[in-house]
Amino acid sequence: MGNLLCCVLVKQSDVAIKERFGKFQKVLNPGLQFVPWVIGDYVAGHLTLRLQQLDVQCETKTKDNVFVTVVASIQYRVLVDKASDAFYRLSNPTSQIKAYVFDVIRACVPKLNLDDVFEQKNEIAKSVEEELDKAMTAYGYEILQTLIIDIEPDQQVKRAMNEINAAARMRVAANEKAEAEKIIQIKRAEGEAESKYLSGLGIARQRQAIVDGLRDSVLGFAGNVPGTSAKDVLDMVMITQYFDTMRDIGASSKSSAVFIPHGPGAVADVAAQIRNGLLQAHQTNA
Repeated sequence: MGNLLCCVLVKQSDVAIKERFGKFQKVLNPGLQFVPWVIGDYVAGHLTLRLQQLDVQCETKTKDNVFVTVVASIQYRVLVDKASDAFYRLSNPTSQIKAYVFDVIRACVPKLNLDDVFEQKNEIAKSVEEELDKAMTAYGYEILQTLIIDIEPDQQVKRAMNEINAAARMRVAANEKAEAEKIIQIKRAEGEAESKYLSGLGIARQRQAIVDGLRDSVLGFAGNVPGTSAKDVLDMVMITQYFDTMRDIGASSKSSAVFIPHGPGAVADVAAQIRNGLLQAHQTNA
């Protein structure tokens, strides 16, 4: 019906290419357009002005000889003022865009190691966008944005990278654990040293108190009981200590005892040996 009335409907966000006897006439904007077929006018085709996206997968090799698949996403659209160039100058714009993407990616990626490809993907995308925009503008297309949305190494390479990363993390964890154990051992040793030092101080003070007590007991006993000498007092103290020791050994069910001569006369022998040793040492020093 529209052809009979010489009218054509162009949808919103589209443009139509009008020809007359096979020659470009004009670009028809959205709306109802008059196309008098009786004088040779007709619509040769339509172009969409919507934003379009093209995903391009490109396989290439890095500088360290790793094959990767780089996926680039190209967002483009037709320039309204160059719609005729977009319609007539390119028969397959997507193939043209792919060719430029392949060319730029395969020129950039082989200069980089695999790790650098991941780090510099924005620079690669910028290079692709600049090259595409410069080339496609002449054909009536505008490149709005280029994104590198995926970098996929070979599966074996990915597995090796994951193993390397896992090994590195385990090494760090082992170092941290060893450092923690080292600190614990150092602190434990410091605590034991401090404990032994304080124990030594306690033993020294205990012995000093025993000596002071014995001295005061001997002096007091000798002064209060006439006719007793310091020797008699020490013998009595040693006998008292002897019976206390025997009591403690007998009271404990788990004690390890070394049996020695334990008669009362043995105490006198021990006391005599101690006195003789002290006298001999005093004479040697003199």
